[in-house]
Amino acid sequence: MTYYGKDKKKMNKVYLCFPGGKHKALTMSYDDGKAEDRRLVEIFNKYGIKGTFHVNSGMTDDVRIPMEEYEKLYEGHEIACHTLTHPTIARCPMTEVAHEVLEDRKNLEVFLNRPVRGLSYPNGSYSEEIKELLPALGIKYSRIVGDSHDFKLPTDLYEWMPTCHHNHNLLEDGKAFVELNKKQYLYLMYVWGHSYEFTRDDNWEVIEKFCEMAGNRDDIWYCTNIEYVDYTEMMNGLQFGADNTFVYNPYAASVWLSVNNEIVEAKGGQITRL
Repeated sequence: MTYYGKDKKKMNKVYLCFPGGKHKALTMSYDDGKAEDRRLVEIFNKYGIKGTFHVNSGMTDDVRIPMEEYEKLYEGHEIACHTLTHPTIARCPMTEVAHEVLEDRKNLEVFLNRPVRGLSYPNGSYSEEIKELLPALGIKYSRIVGDSHDFKLPTDLYEWMPTCHHNHNLLEDGKAFVELNKKQYLYLMYVWGHSYEFTRDDNWEVIEKFCEMAGNRDDIWYCTNIEYVDYTEMMNGLQFGADNTFVYNPYAASVWLSVNNEIVEAKGGQITRL
């Protein structure tokens, strides 16, 4: 423990936490907005799990959920962009990329009546130039395809690598995640896929087993992609006194801390003594 002079008390040991003082977070990400989302949302809701659903507002057919259903069906979850028409955007002119993302946002916001700020790259296609464009289009993050098979927090939100696709060792990764218990670390599990794949592969039992195992637990924060982004932005924007005896939270919502192994809520717009 660090001391500062003979008469100074020990400096507080402060850890940033997820909401409620939790150290683990789980988020899900599913693309294309097809009819199987209805069953997937029902499963998520049963186990208290939150998902982000990336959709293409410019593609309407019999296998996709009508936008008129979005607000009610996906209540409690997040709707995010997947571009207007699902092109391989790294091959497109930047004017077309901007159009595909911005028009998708605008269309979705008409039906949702709230800002849409997330994206997943269609066909996993992206470039450094596209990443640099997205903040100007109001996009806060974008998911790539692939599997890290770890639970590290993302360092580049515009190249957000998930933990695993649901067909790639989901139950094994989920078991490892649930068993994590070292509270000196923050962990994030991020699962991605397409809901129609469960019907195609006849393996709905995989996501059912995972949600039963990982859902409704009091040591996991269940969040959408944008909830994770917004909360960690607040978490990293806290203003601590130089001696760690107080913190100012300049945001509207609370942020949680572990202070000398005690959970503390730093309420929005207030100074909290530690």
